[in-house]
Amino acid sequence: MPEFHRLRVAEVVEETADARSVVFDVGTDRLPYRPGQFLTLRIPSDRCGSVARAYSLSSSPVTDGRLAVTVKRTAEGYASNWICDNVAAGSEIDVLEPAGVFTPKSLEADLLLFAAGSGITPIMSILKSALATGSGRVALVYANRDERSVIFARELTELAAAHPGRLLVLHWLESVQGLPTQEAMQSLAAAFPDHDAFLCGPKPFMDTARKALREAGFPKSSIHLERFASLAGNPFDTATPADAVTPAESEAEEAQPEDSVVEVTIDGEAHTFTWPADKRLLDLLKENGIQAPSSCAEGICAACECRVTEGEVTMVNNQVLEQEDLDEGYRLACQSLPKTPKVKVDYD
Repeated sequence: MPEFHRLRVAEVVEETADARSVVFDVGTDRLPYRPGQFLTLRIPSDRCGSVARAYSLSSSPVTDGRLAVTVKRTAEGYASNWICDNVAAGSEIDVLEPAGVFTPKSLEADLLLFAAGSGITPIMSILKSALATGSGRVALVYANRDERSVIFARELTELAAAHPGRLLVLHWLESVQGLPTQEAMQSLAAAFPDHDAFLCGPKPFMDTARKALREAGFPKSSIHLERFASLAGNPFDTATPADAVTPAESEAEEAQPEDSVVEVTIDGEAHTFTWPADKRLLDLLKENGIQAPSSCAEGICAACECRVTEGEVTMVNNQVLEQEDLDEGYRLACQSLPKTPKVKVDYD
């Protein structure tokens, strides 16, 4: 079962009229994390006891002494409204340990960052960390409705002034320039070849930015997206029905396919295993001591994305991979079951 921590809120910072940064009275010595990761918070609910919501850490493990998440109020968002209306200094909130793989492999790399609205939160963590410890160049394209909607406006201005040779901040305001177009973002991206690109924001924005990057010649391996969807269950719940049957178990009972053999290449090393027909690939790797990337294990975050280079698999659930990804062989390890006698998978 996942472990959770009860954290006390040190302060709440009003970033804009509808965005708040919740600063916890805890540092990286207690909860270490990587730039771009997120926290899952337990939010009380009169209807069901509690709900779980993931919010990106906007603090940097390098420059900030305390962990902070930034939450933007949305019209239909129960959790975001509860946080903005109720959380104050002294409040206590249960959180799971930091998670997520939306983080640079190296803070020395040149980075091209695309953010829209509250998508700036993990981007801010990455940006501050890279400027503090790396030597690469950082370019940020940040889209918002208008000037009043810009989260971290003053901090971004101060960082750009402090790092004039390394940080370039380009604001895109819908009130002035309209919605960002693929052509405009492609033109911007073309000015920063060989950069690692990180994208976070509403799905239409990320879809447009992703297409722009691919058209600008960026390989898929250098394009990183942070995508959240509602969790199927509440990870803070401590018990599950004893007679619960997962979709994978149900399918295996009906079809009863034979086991397969899978060869997995990760970190430059190939591993071969017998792959039981009713076992998901991520579970198989963990059982065999392979530290494969993962996060939600529900098929909604793409952290466990890998590429099938030979054979076929079937996915129980997929809420994040687009048809373009599927056509290129990308699959979610946490949802993949073997479909052919032999399968080859590449994480590199």
